[in-house]
Amino acid sequence: MTATLEKGLNSFKEVIDAPIASFFSSCVHCGLCAEACLFYTETGDAKYTPIHKLEPLRRVWKQEYTLLGKLGKMFGLSTAVTDAELDEWEPLVYDSCTLCGRCSMVCPVGNDITYMIRKMREGMAASGHAQEDLVDATTRAVTLGSPMGIKWPAVLAQIKHVQAETGIEVPVERAGADYLVLMSSMEIINFPEYLSALSRIFKQAGVSWTLAEDAFEATNSGIQIGASDLAREIVSRIVVAAERLKVKCVISPECGHAFTAIRWEGPNLMGRPFGFEVKHILEVLDELHKAGKLKTKGKDKRPLTYHDPCQIARRGGVVEQPRRLLGEVATDFREMPDAGVMNWCCGGGGGVSANSRAEPLRLEAFKHKKGQIEATGVQTLITACANCRIVMEEGLEHYHMKVEVVGLTELLAEYLVEENAS
Repeated sequence: MTATLEKGLNSFKEVIDAPIASFFSSCVHCGLCAEACLFYTETGDAKYTPIHKLEPLRRVWKQEYTLLGKLGKMFGLSTAVTDAELDEWEPLVYDSCTLCGRCSMVCPVGNDITYMIRKMREGMAASGHAQEDLVDATTRAVTLGSPMGIKWPAVLAQIKHVQAETGIEVPVERAGADYLVLMSSMEIINFPEYLSALSRIFKQAGVSWTLAEDAFEATNSGIQIGASDLAREIVSRIVVAAERLKVKCVISPECGHAFTAIRWEGPNLMGRPFGFEVKHILEVLDELHKAGKLKTKGKDKRPLTYHDPCQIARRGGVVEQPRRLLGEVATDFREMPDAGVMNWCCGGGGGVSANSRAEPLRLEAFKHKKGQIEATGVQTLITACANCRIVMEEGLEHYHMKVEVVGLTELLAEYLVEENAS
């Protein structure tokens, strides 16, 4: 489908639902959202104020759905949004917003600015103003099955390595399993230890699980780019596989936006409720621990801190689970300033990490996370999102910080009480 300005503006009109209309009409222009955005706090540039990023959408709302706006448009007192303006706003919408939701938390009138940005990206994509790297990633996701172009043979290679390392079978296409495990491209290529850790944990817990050849990828770049039709196509692969295999639960991996896409947006995209549960891996591990099926021995004596991924904690409600799990294996756990639901983003969510143009701004914004880490005095940082992990590793290297980043699932597996794998 060809993208045009007309389609983009029509998309803007379509996405202006009752919540967005009420958000625009209730905004008091207080500026509190700016102080909650790391792109503003680290640059001091007012253009990064979250509500300002929505100006083209606000103008369409005013011109099409308010009396004064309609009169202004009728008498030539206001002008329509142009291609040039959308081109100017594109970096604001895609480079300087990670959809982290922190701005929404501080809005005194309760406006969900993240929801508004997500909807604005729909119009940007329809008008041909989506960010180029995200367009390419989404094309790969739709045509190849993964935004990084990873195909099943690459996953199969990792499975063989894990089986050789652990002596534990990695089940594939196992009908009737309790869990269908998803992974992100980052975990497949950059952090294969995640699959190894899961294999060991699930063997100890005695749960049945499986991978699916046609639905191994959890990342949904359709959500990030703002194309609901493509996001629906990507989600549908997981839904079809889960229903075909008749699993009880789909496990979202250590990936923030994957969790948002399948857990919260998935049923709306599909237009129906799922016949299975969706849980983040930390929720599953916490449940196994509570049931006495996740047994650990020994404690990590290093000072540790935890980075709350935005989509998992603030937007997903998974806050206490990682702390209970860390309590089982850490002797010196130190909270960051503003931890939990008010934690600061790594700076790479919402597709920003896949946007090469945004890299200088992302590294500038990382200074806030740098300060948080320095305040704890640790040299080991734990998290539960592969994208956060690689973004923070790049930021730490850029600022010459000797801090190791470790996934929580892998940390737990290090202290697992294991029987002989054979």
